[in-house]
Amino acid sequence: MEVELLLPPRGMVKLEELPSWLDRGRPAPCFHASAISACADLSLRIMRDQEARRYPELLALAFWIRKAEIHRLKKEFSLLSRPDRILVPRGTVFHLPPRNVDTMFVYSWLLSALAGNRNVIRLSPQRSASTNLLLRLFGEALETAAEPARSSTLVVCYGHEDAPTMALTSLCDVRVIWGGDDTVASIRRSVLPPHARELTFPDRYSMAAFRVASYLRLSEKEREQLADRFFKDAFWFDQLGCSSPRLVLWCGDAPSAHGASADFFPRVAACVRRRGYALAAGRSMQKLVFSASAVLDLPVNSCRRWPELTVLTLDSLSGFDRVHPGGGLFFEANLRCIAELASALRRKDQTLTSFGFDDEELRAFIQLLNGRAIDRIVPIGQALQFGRFWDGNDLLIEFCRQIYFDNLPARPAA
Repeated sequence: MEVELLLPPRGMVKLEELPSWLDRGRPAPCFHASAISACADLSLRIMRDQEARRYPELLALAFWIRKAEIHRLKKEFSLLSRPDRILVPRGTVFHLPPRNVDTMFVYSWLLSALAGNRNVIRLSPQRSASTNLLLRLFGEALETAAEPARSSTLVVCYGHEDAPTMALTSLCDVRVIWGGDDTVASIRRSVLPPHARELTFPDRYSMAAFRVASYLRLSEKEREQLADRFFKDAFWFDQLGCSSPRLVLWCGDAPSAHGASADFFPRVAACVRRRGYALAAGRSMQKLVFSASAVLDLPVNSCRRWPELTVLTLDSLSGFDRVHPGGGLFFEANLRCIAELASALRRKDQTLTSFGFDDEELRAFIQLLNGRAIDRIVPIGQALQFGRFWDGNDLLIEFCRQIYFDNLPARPAA
């Protein structure tokens, strides 16, 4: 069987040739200068490319991998070292990124490459225009990179066949699966080597919470800015990013919550129009059918619609499931305080974007959950901002082996 080798661009290659391609690269020391330079070069290429500047998600990626940010990560990494613990690369990391988040394959690669690993990335044959553009710029950055960064990354393309996944899994030390529960289950048919480990990022659900009193104190300009930040959280990737909010919670008394919602969502709708967001016809019909069914089957007491934006108001969160079509549909509910949300949360609930709460209240909320749900709490506008901490994992640590080292003289036996 053959797969397409996209980077380095070699066309179709046989599965049995992949080990030799991998052997051309080698693991490097953590935060090797060649990896840092490759990241910085890719950032500049995205910033300077006129077509790339049309895609906000690519610009966000370029900002996150700029040279100053990589050096900040390097400094954080240096603080992880201890005299009795030496961090080294794990070896070869096999990345299976999601198709619906165009930039994820670079984010996943980045932290692994900075940790010194060799990397194999599988991309789908069905790629968006922005993914193909990013792939081109990524390839150009690697082509001009110094060794070992230049030859330590392979990008392959194939469909849903099991054989390539099995072959690449057999060669890896870490497998990283970004996708839904079904994707994780399917890929797990390919058994990992006994020494290897796996990071999975399955179906997740995210929400936004507003303190009503804080919102109502905002000026007109501040409300517009908040709506714009919410748009970035929700509408990039058609609301299908795992951290994009789908449920909006208004914390405060009911009349005030109603007023805040009535003020906020028309501002979001205006932002949608201003930014020219448009949903594909098929997705739009899917959202319409879903919202009609939700009105019939769920405790929905009102449905408000604007072009590309639908808001369904729930009487309560009792029995609320996480099925969702994306594309600008929001459930909303009123709670007296953020602590009331705890009983409605599930393990799959990932990101809570928040506005108006103080640190003490949010920390108390995290302690109340005690690990049962929620992996991230970030301000409105930062839902899609990637970082080394994701789904409860410190990826810089996960992509490293920790070698225990003790050179002290042996203590005499008692």
